[in-house]
Amino acid sequence: MAKPIPEIDAELEARVEDLGMEVVEIEWAGSDRRPILRLRVDFPGSQPGDGVTVEDCVRVSRAIEPWLDEHPHLPEKYTVEVSSPGVERPLHRKRDFRRFEGDLVALKGRQPLGGTKSKRLEGELAGIREGSDEEQYSVLIRRKGGEVLAVPRNDIEKAHLVFRWKDDH
Repeated sequence: MAKPIPEIDAELEARVEDLGMEVVEIEWAGSDRRPILRLRVDFPGSQPGDGVTVEDCVRVSRAIEPWLDEHPHLPEKYTVEVSSPGVERPLHRKRDFRRFEGDLVALKGRQPLGGTKSKRLEGELAGIREGSDEEQYSVLIRRKGGEVLAVPRNDIEKAHLVFRWKDDH
């Protein structure tokens, strides 16, 4: 697995913001000799299904590739993939958990979450509870029946929106 290059990650945020979009997720895959940089982008405030288009992804790719080609820490043979976050958008940052309050989400942990016996929780995102500093907070999940669980952010390995098909009947 290719190791992240922190200076690239930080600069990508700024370059994507200059294009009027936000970075949802940066993923490094492949090998260190042939890394694959997967970049998910979206427009701030957009809802799943009405965000970036294929043309927007092409625009981001074309804007960052010349800079990546010249970056001294990136091997000559790399791949960049730019995409939308999709309808099951990943949630990484505090702003994501605030923005999608009220939506259905799934959380996955390395250990059981929120005082349950399960490493996976699904429910309505009920907000966040601030902690002792900016990085310490809990994600509030309302489960069926109304019970609200507080899950420390550090216990969450992955989080994403859950897409539900509308019943046409």
